[in-house]
Amino acid sequence: MSTPDTPSPETAGAGPATVRPEGRRSGRGQIIDMIFRFQSVFGLVAVFVVGILASPTRDGELVFLSPGNLGNIVRAVSEIGIIAIGMTFVILIGGIDLSVGAILGLGAVGTASLMVDNGLGIPATLIIVLLIGAGLGSLQGLAVAKIGIQAFIVTLAGLQVARGLARIWSGGVGIPIAYGDGPKEAPEAFSILSGSINGVLPVPAVIFLGLGVVAILVLRFTAFSRHMYAIGGNERAARLAGVPVARVKVAVFAICGLTAAIAGIIHAGQLNQGSPNDGISYELDAIAAVVIGGTNLMGGSGTIGGTLAGALMLGTLNNVLALNNVDANVQLLIKGLVIVAAAALQKFRPRFG
Repeated sequence: MSTPDTPSPETAGAGPATVRPEGRRSGRGQIIDMIFRFQSVFGLVAVFVVGILASPTRDGELVFLSPGNLGNIVRAVSEIGIIAIGMTFVILIGGIDLSVGAILGLGAVGTASLMVDNGLGIPATLIIVLLIGAGLGSLQGLAVAKIGIQAFIVTLAGLQVARGLARIWSGGVGIPIAYGDGPKEAPEAFSILSGSINGVLPVPAVIFLGLGVVAILVLRFTAFSRHMYAIGGNERAARLAGVPVARVKVAVFAICGLTAAIAGIIHAGQLNQGSPNDGISYELDAIAAVVIGGTNLMGGSGTIGGTLAGALMLGTLNNVLALNNVDANVQLLIKGLVIVAAAALQKFRPRFG
């Protein structure tokens, strides 16, 4: 039994000045915690405000705030955002996936080819393309988990494989999608992916936000999410605690391949074609969205909500710069600085957390 002068097991070795009751932190510490937790949300708000202030006007109205322009932002963000959801899962376990852009291209080619060249219906096409994406992701996960090859190397090779398969499948050229009931025509219903709900909310944005909600629920309420965080935090300790590390890694890479294939299907629907060159550098934008969203590149911490906000922030920034006719090279410079700033915040977080 502890006396007032005897430290309890929980506080042994800590002086009175270092002991703080559970849940009580200084006001400064709470503010800094909030900044780091919601850095992407604050960034999105800041970019949105800049967009309003810098917006050109047309007929006395701000172009940036027009429903059409806001719809264009979320439409442009949707594909990168969907890929970034899967990328968040991979980065949470301390991995990386460089193949997602190429898998998007393969998915777009497969979608166009299966419907136009092979005459398959929408359900069969979707199932095959999604299985291809998940299958490629699973193979990469097996190489990482079972053989022990670094994810960077495995997915760099996967990028080349997926891009090569797309070029072989398409003959090296884009496959246009025409709609109708005749031969070499896709079902008219597939054109919904290029449309909007009530002329305002693009269908790809609905899919993006819906997948985001599902991913948030998975990370918040499932044992699978706890396993991911455990592996990213300390893989050896997770393995000793009974976490099925190999199985989780394979599943995570399969999910990432699946989301890339979904983005490929949407890409084909929006552009009415599938090209083997589609998706080049998309992996970099997806990683940028995840980093801006506050996910630790070393694994173990991060949220889907942050990734969604990070993707929207990047899309809004692109839109603001384009509306103001900023030189394309300057746009790249500005986006690079934003990404570096977001990564730098992660380095400073342990000092204040």
